[in-house]
Amino acid sequence: MRLQPGTDIIEGVEKLCDELNIEYAYVDVGTGTLSKATIMYFIPNPNVKLGASYGPPKEIVGPLSFLGGSGVVGRDEKGGRFTHMHGAVCDQWGHVHGGHLVKGGNLILVTSDVVIVELNGVRIVRKYDAETDSSPLEPEQA
Repeated sequence: MRLQPGTDIIEGVEKLCDELNIEYAYVDVGTGTLSKATIMYFIPNPNVKLGASYGPPKEIVGPLSFLGGSGVVGRDEKGGRFTHMHGAVCDQWGHVHGGHLVKGGNLILVTSDVVIVELNGVRIVRKYDAETDSSPLEPEQA
């Protein structure tokens, strides 16, 4: 599929999944261009069990080359859709930035090619894990 100009990557992927009735998927976003990117990455955080957590969102102003990204489409514990994606961009000075893509903050400038692979026989569910005090992805047999 091709994401159109002005479309957010995650919102575009979710719309495509809705249109195709896809519940669980692996997503690969190929090269493309963005007018802006918004990412988060892990930073030290002594206030959490693991000693690190996502920091505040970082916005990178475009034009940007989208170098690629991947993620999964699944459900949270309450049944709501979630899409977890990471990606990398290159700015006009050749600096590469990467991390967790923030929904609504990664807008297509010209185009972006997306491959959505529907997962059958498995559910991807985000569940709270007390041991790590986080909510990792948990595959379950469908």
